[in-house]
Amino acid sequence: MDAEKLGAALAYAAESEIGWPRDVGRVLARFEKPPHDVVLGPTKPRGPASGVVIRGGACVAAWGDPLRADMTFSAAKSYLSLLAGIAFDRGLLDPSRRVCESVRDGGFEGSHNGRITWEQLLQQTSEWQGTLFDIPDTVDHNRSVGGARAAAEKGTPRQLGEPGSFWEYNDVRVNRLGLALLRILGEPLPDVLRREVMDPIGASRSWEWHGYRNSWVDLHGRRVQSVPGGAHWGGGIWISSFDHARVGYLMLRGGTWAGKRILSRAWIDRATTPCSVNPGYGYMWWLNTGGRLYPALSERAFAAMGAGGNVVLVDPELDLVLVTRWAGDVRGLVERVVAAVDRH
Repeated sequence: MDAEKLGAALAYAAESEIGWPRDVGRVLARFEKPPHDVVLGPTKPRGPASGVVIRGGACVAAWGDPLRADMTFSAAKSYLSLLAGIAFDRGLLDPSRRVCESVRDGGFEGSHNGRITWEQLLQQTSEWQGTLFDIPDTVDHNRSVGGARAAAEKGTPRQLGEPGSFWEYNDVRVNRLGLALLRILGEPLPDVLRREVMDPIGASRSWEWHGYRNSWVDLHGRRVQSVPGGAHWGGGIWISSFDHARVGYLMLRGGTWAGKRILSRAWIDRATTPCSVNPGYGYMWWLNTGGRLYPALSERAFAAMGAGGNVVLVDPELDLVLVTRWAGDVRGLVERVVAAVDRH
């Protein structure tokens, strides 16, 4: 990589830090209407803009405080995808099958929810209807994310379509996926993630995954906390840039680490296949289909993305992993890092 251009990219990363307050708890649920403008999970003050660049398996740059475990918001959704992959590899989850066939807790009953498949939950096309942990799915109706235009104000209830017919970014439904995965895996999701993924790839012990104060459920007679796929109402994954980078590198290498298979290639391919309703989305991973997400990267690039400039970018063609935390201009930073890549 070009050292001078890479240095300029790191300088830009520091100077373009997002304008969020250090106390990120102040921005949670701020767009919600009462009574859903509440913080249900723990929060943590954020650190400075930071990140890591991995190229060819080597850490070529790091800035800020890459060892600090920070809240990561919706990048946690991609960690749910990892756990779904573990269930898939164990034969517990078939994306084409209905969730109600293996999850019988009342959340997937009836003529509508009973038709929802695992793939639809993972692609955010399920149209699941209900209330989970005191938050109704309608709170995220007409939510505008990723360039999608809403037909009405966020939180305005709309007529639901058939499962699989409509893409909508909806944290309540994502949390319903998390609870469904808890049911079929049979143990707390953070425990599964640590044992099956994070420890094998050499992650630190600093990361944590927090639920809500009201997300405790009964699991075979044991009181267990279901964890969310974000920090919309607090909680979520708190993790360092270096640990994020390890997960990104696992995905870059098709699910293997140091010659050991962690996730099947079949699952990685499914997770990064465009959804028919939204070609920019896979199984809880954002995709660069058509170069729309990050024009400087290849169409094969994909990302875990969360509010606050929290992003884990993977580009197989450039053999690149880029982690950003609290970035005010992710696309601008990506362009500068890519400009530093030696393509010869």
